[in-house]
Amino acid sequence: MTPQALPAGTTLIVAGGRVILPDTDWHRPAIADIAIAGPTIAAIAPAFAPPAGAPVETLDARGHLVLPGFVNAHYHSHDVLAKGTLEEVPLEAWRLYALPPQYPPRSLEEVRARTLLGALECLRSGMTTVQDMLTLYPFEDRHLETVMEVYDRIGIRVVFALQYADRKGLDTIPLWKEVFPEHLHPLLSGAAEPERQLDLVGHFETTCLKAPPRPRRHWGLGPSAPERCSPALIARTMELARRYDIPVYSHIYESRGMALQARLTLAQHGGSLIRRLAAEGALDPRLNLAHSVWLAPDEIDLLAESGAGVVLNPQGNLKMKCGIPPIRDLQRAGVRIGLGCDNCSCSDAQNMFVVMKLFALLAAVSDPIPGPPQAVAALAAATRAGAEGARLGHLIGSIAPGLRADLTLIDMSDPSWSPLNSAARQLVHVELGRGVRHVVVDGAVVVRDRRLATIDEEEIYREVDAVMPGFRRDFAAISQRVEQLQPYLDAAHQRIVAAEMDIERVHIAF
Repeated sequence: MTPQALPAGTTLIVAGGRVILPDTDWHRPAIADIAIAGPTIAAIAPAFAPPAGAPVETLDARGHLVLPGFVNAHYHSHDVLAKGTLEEVPLEAWRLYALPPQYPPRSLEEVRARTLLGALECLRSGMTTVQDMLTLYPFEDRHLETVMEVYDRIGIRVVFALQYADRKGLDTIPLWKEVFPEHLHPLLSGAAEPERQLDLVGHFETTCLKAPPRPRRHWGLGPSAPERCSPALIARTMELARRYDIPVYSHIYESRGMALQARLTLAQHGGSLIRRLAAEGALDPRLNLAHSVWLAPDEIDLLAESGAGVVLNPQGNLKMKCGIPPIRDLQRAGVRIGLGCDNCSCSDAQNMFVVMKLFALLAAVSDPIPGPPQAVAALAAATRAGAEGARLGHLIGSIAPGLRADLTLIDMSDPSWSPLNSAARQLVHVELGRGVRHVVVDGAVVVRDRRLATIDEEEIYREVDAVMPGFRRDFAAISQRVEQLQPYLDAAHQRIVAAEMDIERVHIAF
């Protein structure tokens, strides 16, 4: 094999790894070198020969699998510090822990620490891009500035969207008004709701969408969920998305209660939030609907026809008792499927290996008829589909000349990889993240030899330790308040499940 000459100006060579390329066999990827010029992949070849005197850095990838960096397509950094605090909690009750409006305003130090820690975990797990759908409550510009400064400094790529709504959560959860006494209603709202008459969308457009572009910084829009947003707010969101050609991220049908609410209140749209969005002109390739657990077959068809996508979050959905999404039906219809790790307080781990494994296994268990193999589909969902949903498929999500150099290198000197029978299957069904050795974002080595290269990791842990006493104190107060509501929460959950089952029986009877 004769090494090819490097393109002029190339400074980084990822050398000798097994590279997952777009249109090759992902089970047995070939060995290749990747030449990186600045932030961009300049060329890919079996081997490169450095020109005499050229300044070249080599990242030794021999014995490594080189894949596109994972895209965490649904993530909220606001509760990173709450990992490990909860076990199984129904979604509607969990919201009272995750985003209570009574939560005291957070300090800049806490906002900075949680953003750093979440980004560190994502990078060390092989993620090069996160879609942070962040709730800042009460909203302060200095908190937003701190978050963006952290992302710039740590070196991860971010698709950032503020979460917003203009309808109270209490009005969108079925049966709560009937079950809870009226004097408890103020405790049942959420922090993503309107506050202080602040035009959060307009402010976001002025300060972010119109701001000069920055490397690795991309924007999106985050209407919390259709039922929590008026038609006017959805229309405004989609107008901005089309004007700036940016993605929209929202939640839909995460729990039985969310599906039941649509059936009870949207008779004019056949009891369907998807049909409501279609009638409002909101179904669009820019739209990404997180969770999508309780989609009906006709709703899946509408998504496929419009080009709108879903982002599945299987770990959190299982823990929060939400259910299993219709993976095989979505695949058959051709709907774009991205993957996310969701909140740290509900799924706990920012680990795409766990998510890919659950995606593949739930696709198998959810349908009694044997279907297609899922390992390659899981890897594509964790990389290419997440990039396409973010309107960044022309930049990231694959390894090819002209795209940004966002790469994850997996060390295969581990029992998980011996013998090497299928890179894709062993990546999805065997590897859990301990093999992530190097991570490259925008052409820069951000994780080297399993350590963050941009910031001292010990500094991050010290900042987290410093804010945890205050966080634990406030979280304990919230937990005590929710425990007082527990009898009503249990009664409401039981009635929601019973009502949903009654509707299902009627549907089956007809």
